[in-house]
Amino acid sequence: MCNQTVGLVAGAIERAGIPTVTIQLLRSIAEKVKPPRALWVPFPHGYPLGAPLEPELQREVMKAALGLAVDPNLRAPAIVDFPAPAIRPNRAE
Repeated sequence: MCNQTVGLVAGAIERAGIPTVTIQLLRSIAEKVKPPRALWVPFPHGYPLGAPLEPELQREVMKAALGLAVDPNLRAPAIVDFPAPAIRPNRAE
């Protein structure tokens, strides 16, 4: 789904009183759209949770994203960087 659309929809959902967290692949779009809470990840398009066959990394991305929803110190709009190196989805397994 389009990074811009996700950010705009998240804002609309928040205005209805429902907390949201987005996972963003394009930081520049997130900075323009300003979703309420966004986790920026350094992964290629199509891989918002990281490479296939990397369940531990995928779990860490999800934990980081969900953690934004319950962080009492985070003020919207907020973009938080996921601290992981970019992982290329080119494993031939």
